[in-house]
Amino acid sequence: METMTEIAAFLRQFWGLWLMIFFLGIIVWAYRPKNKDRFQEDAMIPLRDDENEERKDGGNS
Repeated sequence: METMTEIAAFLRQFWGLWLMIFFLGIIVWAYRPKNKDRFQEDAMIPLRDDENEERKDGGNS
């Protein structure tokens, strides 16, 4: 049990580092050129015309 406490205390020192790595991973993923088209399309969702959407799905909204 004492060993687990020591390991937990050691790993607790690095929580800021783990969070920074996680944050940087999200930033890299978000700014990948591969995702640009998808994000631009998703950004236009609120501006889409409802009539066009109804025609695409046959009016089953």
